[in-house]
Amino acid sequence: MIWMQKWRENRLFSPFVMELLIIMFVVEFVKGALLITVLPVYMTTSLGASAFVIGWSLAAQYIGDNVLRTPVGWIIDRLGYRVTMLTGVLLTFLSVIIMAISTEYVWMIVGCSLLGFGTAPLWPCVITGTTEVAGDEGKATIMSVVYMAWLSGVGLGPVVINFFVGENNYAFAFKLLIGCMTLVVLVALMLPRKQKVNVKPEEHKVVHKSQEVHKTSRMQRVFAYLSEVRRSMSISPLMFPAMFAQTFALGILTPILTLYAKEILRLSSFQYSLFLVAGGAVTVIFLVPMGKMVDRLGIRPFLLIGFSLSAAALLLFTYVKSMSILYILVALLGVGYAFIIPSWNALIASAIPPEKRGAVWGFFLTIEGCGMIVGPIVSGKLWDVYGYHAPFLTSGFVLIGLLVLQMFISIPKKGMVR
Repeated sequence: MIWMQKWRENRLFSPFVMELLIIMFVVEFVKGALLITVLPVYMTTSLGASAFVIGWSLAAQYIGDNVLRTPVGWIIDRLGYRVTMLTGVLLTFLSVIIMAISTEYVWMIVGCSLLGFGTAPLWPCVITGTTEVAGDEGKATIMSVVYMAWLSGVGLGPVVINFFVGENNYAFAFKLLIGCMTLVVLVALMLPRKQKVNVKPEEHKVVHKSQEVHKTSRMQRVFAYLSEVRRSMSISPLMFPAMFAQTFALGILTPILTLYAKEILRLSSFQYSLFLVAGGAVTVIFLVPMGKMVDRLGIRPFLLIGFSLSAAALLLFTYVKSMSILYILVALLGVGYAFIIPSWNALIASAIPPEKRGAVWGFFLTIEGCGMIVGPIVSGKLWDVYGYHAPFLTSGFVLIGLLVLQMFISIPKKGMVR
């Protein structure tokens, strides 16, 4: 059939792209299961760790990821996809094993650090590889597919693992995650050393010459490039604390969400899974239509609604005891983030010059990564010192601060206009 032939010829469904998407989905599945569901309760009940220690453990993962985020692109160019990704998934595999056999929370911090180092190559490899294959005409489509794989893994990991944990059956849960990482290692072995990019014969001399220039003046070119990036960014100085605060508010919730559900609300694994589905599924369902509406109507209205809904849900969350109202608040939080995610990314993208997109995005992601590092540390201390209300209230007030702050940031009238 003609459609079957076209499907086979479609580069977006090439074995290379499918391998990258499988790795993305499974690694994010394992990471989500560990960070959101397994570690917070396991370290509390089995290892006797405080919320502050749990916060540092999760922060160690984000530190490892953030430290290697910039050099990974250079490593991919030099060593190729197979070596880079295989090294990452093997470190992730080792981190899961360490967590599974550890009886002291110090080793859990080591395992979380290795998890960060191991997952650092994931996004650079997947984004670089898939967009390279898709070409200019297919970048938007392939990015949608990549985000679907990421969201599916992050969302399903915490939910699915709950059914295997049951009543503190962590041994089986860790075995399942080790099995998932075994699959990822096998898929990573199938990746090419370097994805071949078609270069016209007449371009070889030009490429060779540019490589020689790059070797002789690499540092000068790097400094000149970064200086040009700095001059070309038309961005409000308020964007930098706003980017930090946005991920900081999310990072505060990471280590204590499961603790609150299990220790305070006394939810069963099934009930907690319903909570995660209530928030996560609503976010995923609304993301695409919200993104289209942001492009059509502009960024500001969706930031206002998103920050307001999310802040209200967080400020009320720990003071409500009715389960039905709690489900409504979780769904409201999901809707709020469905408003925030596309509008916030559109705001950031509008400040990035297209010709410097790679370097500037990397810089912005580093700032946002710092928020995810500090958030869990602060959250654990707030929980231990001031009680379970404090982290949720802090996160809510940070979002209120962002609601005010974004009003002073210049925003284009239509989404991503650059």
